[in-house]
This record gives sequence, C-alpha cells and structure tokens, in this order.
Amino acid sequence: MKGYTPPPRFTLPTEPLPITRSITITEGTSVKDLAEKLEIRAKDLIAGLLAKGVFATINQTLDADLASEMARFFGADTNVISYEDQAAKEMETDQETTETTGGEITRPPVVTIMGHVDHGKTTLLDAIRATNVAEGEAGGITQHIGAYKVKVVDPQSPAFGREIVFLDTPGHQAFTRMRARGAKVTDIVVLVVAADDGVMPQTLEAIDHANAAEVPIIVAVNKIDKPDAMPDRVKKQLADRGLMPEDWGGTTVFVDVSAKKKTGLNLMMELICLTADLRELKAVPTRPASGVVLEAKLDRGRGPVATVLVQNGTLRAADNFVVGNVFGKVRAMYDDRGRQLELAAPSTPVEIIGLESLPQAGDQFVVVADRDKARNISEYREMRARELALAQSSRVSLEGLADQIKSASLKELAVILKGDMQGSVEVLKDMLSKIATDKVRLKLIHGGVGAITETDVLLASASNAIIIGFNVRPERKAQELADQEKVDIRLHSIIYELQDEIKRAMSGLLEPTFKETYLGRAEVRNVFKVPKAGTIAGCFVQDGLVRRDAEIRLMRNGAQIFKGKVGSLKRFKDDASEVRNGNECGISIANYGDIKVGDVIEFFSTEVIAAEVIA
Repeated sequence: MKGYTPPPRFTLPTEPLPITRSITITEGTSVKDLAEKLEIRAKDLIAGLLAKGVFATINQTLDADLASEMARFFGADTNVISYEDQAAKEMETDQETTETTGGEITRPPVVTIMGHVDHGKTTLLDAIRATNVAEGEAGGITQHIGAYKVKVVDPQSPAFGREIVFLDTPGHQAFTRMRARGAKVTDIVVLVVAADDGVMPQTLEAIDHANAAEVPIIVAVNKIDKPDAMPDRVKKQLADRGLMPEDWGGTTVFVDVSAKKKTGLNLMMELICLTADLRELKAVPTRPASGVVLEAKLDRGRGPVATVLVQNGTLRAADNFVVGNVFGKVRAMYDDRGRQLELAAPSTPVEIIGLESLPQAGDQFVVVADRDKARNISEYREMRARELALAQSSRVSLEGLADQIKSASLKELAVILKGDMQGSVEVLKDMLSKIATDKVRLKLIHGGVGAITETDVLLASASNAIIIGFNVRPERKAQELADQEKVDIRLHSIIYELQDEIKRAMSGLLEPTFKETYLGRAEVRNVFKVPKAGTIAGCFVQDGLVRRDAEIRLMRNGAQIFKGKVGSLKRFKDDASEVRNGNECGISIANYGDIKVGDVIEFFSTEVIAAEVIA
C-alpha cells in the first residue's frame, strides 16, 4: 500500500546481552514464567529457543540449565531454587508482614513419642486418646508412624482446651530412619522409658535423634505402678548421658506416668503445653498450606493415600499441591479418627486422597495455586529422576563390569520386597542393606508398596529371587504363578522375625551346598495294601529312570507331600535296581504309606559340595 511503513520486526541479538540484573527462577519453570521474569514477550523467548534448535510452546517446561542459558542471553543472571524453597521464602515474608498486622496464631505443638520397643509408647498414647491402638498392631509393636490430635479435656487442668499433636514412632531398632523422620518434623520429644527396664539401646538412639533435631526432650518414666519399678535408676542412667533432671539441678523435665493406671497423664500434657509456650510456636493460617508427608500407602479402593502433617497455612478441599515428584488435588481428607474435613489448620495431621501417584514418606508438601504449574513441576522432577536413574544404571553396568567379573564367586541373595506402607519399605531396605557380609551380598531387585502381583513373581523368576511380603498378601493369580514357577514367597508381619529369617538364609548360603540331580518321575496308577510289606504303588515311569538307591519326592497337585527314600523297587515280581522310561514297576516308600492314585514320585540324587572360602 502506498505510503504504508511496516513496524520494525524484532530481531534476535546475535550475541548475548550484558548482564544487568539477577532473577530467581524455580525448577520446572515454563516459557511463560521465564518471559515474565525477564520482562520480555513470550514469543521473543520462543524465537530465541527456536534459534537454538529448541521447539517449545508457551506452557512448556524448561530445564534449569536451558532456562539459565536463555536468561543470560537476554542479559539476566539466574538463581535456580526449588519450589519448596520459594514457598519457604514467601512464608518468611508473610510472617514478617503478619507480625506487625497480628495475623499470626499460636499453633498446637507437634510431639513425637520415642523410646525402646515394649516400653509402653503406644499404650501411653492410647491412654491419652482413650482408644486401643496397641491391640491392632502385629506382635504388639508399632509398625508405622501414627499421627493423632488430642485435646486436653480435664476442666481442672491449666491446659484445658489446648490441643496437642502426637506422632507415635516405632521403637524397634530397624525403624531408626522412620524415627529420625519423626524427629525432623516435631517440636517436642517425649522420651518414654520403662521404670522396670531402664535405658536401652533404642532409648539412646532416640536421644541422639532428638539432639540432632535440636528439640527439647520431656522424659516420661512409664510403668511406675509395677512392683519392681525404679524411677530413680532411670534418672541416674539418663543423667549420666546428659539429661539431668530438674529436681537434681538440671534442665530436663521428668514426669512419672502409668499408662495402665492412667496416672500422671494430665501433668505430662501440662508440661508439654508449657514447653510449647516457651518455644513460641506460631503459624499463619491465611497462607497456602505447606507440610510434610508422614506416611504413604496404596489403598485398593481409594488409590494413593498420604498422611500429611500441615505445618503452616490452611489446607482446604480442592487445593492443588505438589509433593516430591507427585502432584494432585485434595479430593477428600480425613482426621485420625476417620472424620471427613473441609479444611485443616496448622499442626493438623490429615489423610489425603487425590494424588496422581504414590509419594515418598518425608517429602515436602506445598499447595500450588495453578494445577498446570503443579503438573509442570511434577513432570520436570519425574523427568530428572528418570534421567538420573538411567545414568546411574548405565554407569554401574559399565564401570562395575570388571568388579563383577572378579566377584563372580561371591554368593548373592536376590530379594524383591513388597510392603503395605512406603515407610516400611524404606526401613526394610535400610535394614537389608546392613545385613550383607563380606561373603554374602544381598541384592534388592525391587521394592514397592501393595499386594504381591504377577509382575513381581515373573521378575523373581527371571532374577532367581525370593519375594518378601511385609503385611501384604499375594494376589490369587500371583500365588498360582509362584507355585508354577517355584518362586519362594515369604510373608511377615513382624520385622525382627523377617530380619532373623534373612540372616539364616544368608548364613545357609555359606554352608555346604547340596546339588540335586534329577533322575526321573513315575505316576501312581494304582495302590495295593500288602501285609507285612505296607503300601505298594503301581507306577508308570513317565520320564528318565527310577533307581532303588535314589531319594524321592512325593508330589500331589503340584505340592510336595513327603520327601524320603525308596523302600523297595520291583519289576513284576523281581527286585530291580532301576526301571527306565515307559515301563511299569512297583514302588514302596520307606516309612510312609499315604500314597494316592494320581500322585507323582520324583527321583533325584544329592551330591554334597563343600562351601568355597572366598579370600
């Protein structure tokens, strides 16, 4: 058109612009977010990416290195932080603002119950909650972290109406990592010590975890109602380890309690509230919620379920969130008694439904305003985790090739681990990794949450591994497949029994081995009762040969009924040393007569091979 002058087109600089500013971006930032931080048009940033051979849309997630490179190209230096770090910075800013406006509130203290196994931790908590959790625990010990909110209901108590959140951590030594995770999210530790038992190894571990988390300790001397209770001995033992009682001139609060008699409980809760007041525990309920995952499990009817402790802000139904590599939306949430909630205030443990997949116990929980933003962060973290896993697996297979050749004679026990809770799987992995010796190596092929499936059995068959189920059962088809593939499935509900069995299995690998050589099999076609001779099985040799001096295994419907030796072997009326495939014979089993038509008798020989000593 005559007289029309087109606007100047944007031209990308061929050289990076000089650095004039610094911006902060989060992991998994999108093209749109980066353009807003750089104060440029999104299409200009897309054009810059296109010039580098990267095809991207406005909502596409950028790798941190690529985002930093593009920012430097447009004259900005970058500081990459995680989304949780950004939320923490925003929280600090909110708290500084609310301190002047009065928006902060005093939140209930989060208390962790710690101590040695069978010292009465869960029973003490039951007495406070007026419930009975202990009877539901396998073997009388706690297997998972429980989170409970308790209200002081005694009108005579100075703490009447106050709320306390209790975390019940298992006391067995194998749950050290779970107990440590409890200490990281807690405000106060209540150390339970039995007055009739005294200080034990897990008691000392609990003290170390509490000291590492820099939280105050209140010692509850339990079982003082027993005749052999000696509370002063407990005080002396703990005083020798740095916990000096207040009445002895120290700073540690001691309280005598009895979970069975329900004595001293009000005093203990009053001391907890007093300690919390001295720490000035504050929270901002008006901000988006943040917290930590205490436990995660896979529920058959509800899908992935996570127990989350809300540490700050208020969590509401329909909130979008990110937790580790997982994102989701709060479809429903329940308190520790199973009641559905619409919102959860600070210091409230809730069970959340609505996760896209299963998070890891201990992951940070952050509410995100935009669901697309939550998805972008989750996808970015999942991609990074996958890249790291692939890089690690290829590195091990290449760099460890020579070592694998050198250690070809190393005994190895392959294990597939399935549990009902993510926390249980974590601590079992940690426990199994510590059992290995210099002669036997334990190889964990897979660890997961949920029932034992056909996929697990196929993996075990291919890897020559055993399957360990902790508080889970195999599915029906998986059990049938395991019987066919002869995969060993061991089911446990108490962790120290599992630990002992694994140790025995690993020790067994170092003992003299018995090599079985398959000889043949015969099917029972008829059964005869002969006086003085016992039960004679009329058999047809289906495969190989059967020998008089061989060992036998009596199989019925695919299961082994009896293992022993041949009593007699006859061909017609004559004794025979062996009978080959396709012939009939009569067989009696030494000291056994319960033989039925349709049974299969397998013949094999055993050779003892001495264990090799690895230098």
